[in-house]
Parts: sequence; structure tokens; C-alpha cells
Amino acid sequence: MARILITSGPTREYLDPVRFLSNASSGRMGAALAAACVECGHRVTVVSGPVSVTYPSTAEVIRVESTNEMLAACLQVLPSCDGVIAVAAPCDFTPRRFSREKIKKLPDSEGLVLNLIKTPDILTQLKNSKPAGWYVGFALETETGIANAVAKRRQKGCDLIVLNQPETIGSANGSVRLIDASDQVVAAHAGDKVQIAKEIVAWIDRNLCRRDP
Repeated sequence: MARILITSGPTREYLDPVRFLSNASSGRMGAALAAACVECGHRVTVVSGPVSVTYPSTAEVIRVESTNEMLAACLQVLPSCDGVIAVAAPCDFTPRRFSREKIKKLPDSEGLVLNLIKTPDILTQLKNSKPAGWYVGFALETETGIANAVAKRRQKGCDLIVLNQPETIGSANGSVRLIDASDQVVAAHAGDKVQIAKEIVAWIDRNLCRRDP
């Protein structure tokens, strides 16, 4: 049995009290992975952005909103975890300045220019904080998918990267390819995310959870 940290869902980066940057991630894959891990007998902690999905009742769930909050929560529980499945879709950018008042649409203005800065790279920081664990990342790519996923796996030091497609975000179904440390596609799955999650966790069980430390 392993203790597994799963990041799930989107994050929100607020422009003002009512508007934010985010994406269409539903948290379905995170919930499906958490359920598959619990089914295999693992202990699960989910750090989740704002979603309406239901996580397993036996999983510890930590709710967050921003990317910085997600990183802080992950760093807090990481020392007691054996591995990480980073399926969340955190925002890559956040406004340089937060407006405490609602930004008005002025009649004499043509638009709004946003000044954005990078948010922390959660998976990279987790890997740097605890190199001894195993790490699974997800890559959603719109072009040259395998090459970009391989580059991401190397950059972040993942043991496995799961490549998926833009049309899977927010959907109940998906299509993924698993790329391991050899930078080769070792499996491909399509269909319901619940079944895809079971296949991913089965691969993790065989190749990561049971390997010698």
C-alpha cells in the first residue's frame, strides 16, 4: 500500500473580487484516479481546486483555489507521501496586481490590457522538494503532442507522463498515451475516464509502487 498525493481540477487567479482566470478542467480524471487508487488499497490525499465532482469518502480532500494555495497544500502533505499524480490543471499565469474593486468597463475605453506573471510550477517544485518519491504528470498538448510531452517529462523529472488531448478537458471521456522514463509510448487508452484511470493506476501499481526503492 502506498500513500499517494493527487492534484485535481483547475485553479483560479482573481483579477478582482468577481473575475478570475481559470480553465474548463472538471476534476473528473482526478476523482477517477483517486477512486482507482483507493480501490487498489492505497491511501489517498487529494488537493483539489474548485470543482463539483465527488471524491472517494475514504480519501483526504484538501480544497484550495489559487495555484499558490495548491502548491502550499501539496508541500505540507508531500513528506508523508510515496508518490504524486499531478492531474490538476493549475493556471500558468496570474495578474501582477489584484484590483480590490470590481474593474469597470469604461465607455471611453476600447478594452483591458492584463499584465500577467507566471505562477509556480507545482510538479517541478514537488520533485525538487522530495526527489526520492515517484512522480506522474499530465500533459495536455494541441500540437506535436509526443515531443512536447517527452520534453515536459524530462524537464519535470517525471517517471511517467500522461499525454491527453484538448477535447478531453471537462469531458466524461478521454484519450491518453502513457510515456515512461524511456521516452516511449508504453500504453494508450481511450473511452470513459473511470476506465482510463483504472488502467493508469494499474500501470503505476506494476511499475512504480512495487519497484525497489
